[in-house]
Amino acid sequence: MTGVDRATENVTLTALLAQIAAGETEAFTVFYERTSARVYGMVLRVLRDPGYSEETTQEVYLQVWKSAASFDPRQGSPLSWLITLAHRRAVDRVRSEQSGTDRESTYGAASYYGPFDAVSEEVARRGDKNDVIDCLGTLTEIQQETVVLAYYGGLTYREVAERLSVALPTVKSRIRDGLRRLGQCLGVQVDG
Repeated sequence: MTGVDRATENVTLTALLAQIAAGETEAFTVFYERTSARVYGMVLRVLRDPGYSEETTQEVYLQVWKSAASFDPRQGSPLSWLITLAHRRAVDRVRSEQSGTDRESTYGAASYYGPFDAVSEEVARRGDKNDVIDCLGTLTEIQQETVVLAYYGGLTYREVAERLSVALPTVKSRIRDGLRRLGQCLGVQVDG
């Protein structure tokens, strides 16, 4: 892009931001169309996950809609303002995800899942798949789905929560209750 093109783009984007600040949705649409590929590309470089990058890009444009009036052309170009917003949002997302992962790891290490240990040990000792399959049939449909995804599908609790679109604590309680019921069916003494 030449200096003339860049100057023209700055004028156009500055005018669009002023219109967005006035609540003009058409200006927002044009602004989005002109800038979204660059924002998404930068966010994707930080997050390296297309899904999170799409969500974060949407959050950036929501922030643009809400704070367009705060743009000051004396402090930089509209694109540099936008990219700065996007970079900050992406970095915040990385920190948030890392914090969540750290919390989950800490919780997982501190939590003892006795029902799984007792049930899995008994199943391994017996080696009888038919009993397990029969006992899986005693679970509620929801419990069965979560237990199968976690222990037979190899998914983490977080992945199960994402797959089923439910909160992580909900998945954990469903699995815990399902494992208790499995243990009772198999005649295994389950604590907790």
